[in-house]
Amino acid sequence: MDIYFAGTPNSAAEILNSLASNDLFNIKGVITQPDKKGKRGGQLIESPVSLMSNYLQLKTYKPNKLTREQLHSDIDITSADIFLVVAYGKLIPAWVLESNVRAINIHYSILPSYRGASPIQSSLLNNDKKTGVTFMQMSKNLDAGKIIKCFEIPIRSNDNKSSLEKKLTDLSILKLEKVITDFCSNKIIPVDQEHEKASYCKKILKEDSIINFKESAKDIFAKFRAYNEWPGICFIRNKKVIKIHGLAISSTKSPGSPGDIISFTDSGLCFRTSDYDIVITHLQFPNKNIITAKDAYNSHRQFFV
Repeated sequence: MDIYFAGTPNSAAEILNSLASNDLFNIKGVITQPDKKGKRGGQLIESPVSLMSNYLQLKTYKPNKLTREQLHSDIDITSADIFLVVAYGKLIPAWVLESNVRAINIHYSILPSYRGASPIQSSLLNNDKKTGVTFMQMSKNLDAGKIIKCFEIPIRSNDNKSSLEKKLTDLSILKLEKVITDFCSNKIIPVDQEHEKASYCKKILKEDSIINFKESAKDIFAKFRAYNEWPGICFIRNKKVIKIHGLAISSTKSPGSPGDIISFTDSGLCFRTSDYDIVITHLQFPNKNIITAKDAYNSHRQFFV
């Protein structure tokens, strides 16, 4: 079965690697985002999918735009049986979707919930009890195509963005071959989404990392789980941005205003929120290494007094 693949991040690279190890699929080419300049030194950085594609010795394409003219000079997506898209990051043009190629997207949510680019973070921010993977027939509207198959998993209390993405990637890999073969042999008939129930992800910004102590402890902890890879969470103290790398919710409701420091011991820095206290166990000063609360207590006690 001839297949073209489009994707960008680590999760997509893992799925590409799985495809390449399956004799059922003949990967004709891989499409990913162009190399980007790094923050330091301006060196070009390849996407994880580009690195994986090169490792697998596959043809790799990095178009700025998926125009018919540019692609036809290098690659003919419409000549394949399957065009599989996993977190590519660019819109797929109508001329591809209207061709005979079966365009499939793997989306990390239970559609129609959380259409868009940050479904995992959205599930965690909303303290959902479950999420899943949706194999979707692509359409011109964002994540609005017919559902081929959907698989659900529970969200555990200790899950964060990294662990949940790994579970969803593993689930996608486990189900991929059967979903594609059943779809291509017409054993699966795609069904319309319940569009009236659709919800959309918000764009995550760097400034979202600053926590507001007027929020509940539960909501602050949800951000800690959702933003653990990027942008992380932090607070501002004495005009310095302090990143939080370890956080727990206390069973205590202390008197005082949100943002007040309730206590600081070698076991944690305790802040008041709108309800329960939160305890920071690991933190990081600007341009410094991550340290434990014990080290912070010994070295930076006066900073927080």
